[in-house]
Amino acid sequence: MELMANGVRYHIEVTGDEKRPVLVLLHGFTGSTATWHPVIEYWQDFRVVAIDLIGHGKTDSPRDAKRYAMERQLEDLESIFRELKLSQFSLLGYSMGGRTALAYAYEYPDRVNKLILESASPGLMLEADRLQRQEADARSAQEILRFGIEPFVAKWENIPLFDSQKSLPKSVQQQIRQERLAQSAQGLANSLLGMGTGSQRSYWDCLQDLNVPVLLLTGELDSKFCAIAQRMQQLLPNAEHRIISAGHAIHVEKPAEFATMVMERLNQNY
Repeated sequence: MELMANGVRYHIEVTGDEKRPVLVLLHGFTGSTATWHPVIEYWQDFRVVAIDLIGHGKTDSPRDAKRYAMERQLEDLESIFRELKLSQFSLLGYSMGGRTALAYAYEYPDRVNKLILESASPGLMLEADRLQRQEADARSAQEILRFGIEPFVAKWENIPLFDSQKSLPKSVQQQIRQERLAQSAQGLANSLLGMGTGSQRSYWDCLQDLNVPVLLLTGELDSKFCAIAQRMQQLLPNAEHRIISAGHAIHVEKPAEFATMVMERLNQNY
């Protein structure tokens, strides 16, 4: 389905009966609702709401990079949830979608009853690191707009973060590549500029005030995000950190194990 949120048309996929508990899914950078298709089948006890974030998939890609600011994305999500009449739900986000999910859970604490963060961070703690990341993202955005999607995807899929995906079946690698190639150059560039890790505010100082139960999932081969999750767990009042034998994109590399772990958490009562 398509829904308008503050002037931006969003693409949303909803599966499952309205009477079931709700699980909202937010994908990572260069991703879309398609990234969740292999795992949604495991969650048939839930009404699953998958959203293409701004500038991604079939959602609009506005020309103004400021429209992609994290604060604006959170306002859009709140508008979508109101339109869908979702009062409370579990929220799962991967990487960029995890940053977004964490920010949303903090800004709208009454909405989220369980938070699941896959390979995610609260942003960058130090101002110097944020500025450095902003500069790097600005260079990447310029490259995307100048040379197009294909050269960027070729570079992106070869960064160390995704090394473990090279051992996946060729068919799966091809699906991931096609999902990335289907993106809008304008959308990806502005996503980097507007809601990149360096552009958003840091939520590190907010973790101690986040009372929702949090499950932190990281891949054993992704040492950077394992370390981030360990630090987050120490600050969050109610968090569990579980490590799966995988890389950054656990739901892609180990879909059955990932889906089962998520289901176990969703079925727990607090």
